[in-house]
Amino acid sequence: MILLGAIAGVHGVRGEVKVKSFTADPLAIATYGPLYDDDGRRFDLKLTQKAAKDTIVIARIDGIVDRNAAEALKGKRLYAPRDALPAIEDQDEFYATDLIGLRVEDRNGKNLGKVVDLADYGAGDIIAIAGGPDGDFELPFADRFVPVVDLAASKIVVDLPEDFFFTPARDAEEEGGD
Repeated sequence: MILLGAIAGVHGVRGEVKVKSFTADPLAIATYGPLYDDDGRRFDLKLTQKAAKDTIVIARIDGIVDRNAAEALKGKRLYAPRDALPAIEDQDEFYATDLIGLRVEDRNGKNLGKVVDLADYGAGDIIAIAGGPDGDFELPFADRFVPVVDLAASKIVVDLPEDFFFTPARDAEEEGGD
């Protein structure tokens, strides 16, 4: 299942909801067929406005007819089955979910772990890497730090600063000692 959006709030009193769309075209969220929440509950979205405000679209969900029912859905994450999404033909494009589980190496081929998450906290995508010999860490998902994504080889290559894993020694004064 691929995360496509989340119910961000209500709109009006007749059960319409505000949906934060994670699709490239926010209006496309309603074109992938039924969406599902974390519990497998089905949501059939019908857009009620022909425009999006940033990434927010206004939609009606079958069976939701009043504000109270819509309020109860706030925060629900909406997913589509992977096979409902269009195939990607460009080798340089991929779905974020395709990265989860990929091996992570530095430019010299040293294993640094596996991709465990890709998140966007507002300032750009962050890739989370875990299970490597140097511990878990996060990086901006930008060409500077992640110059190679090789889905065919099931790996990504990262370019880290030389001192990325260096932890400076703390002196006794910093630690409260004499």
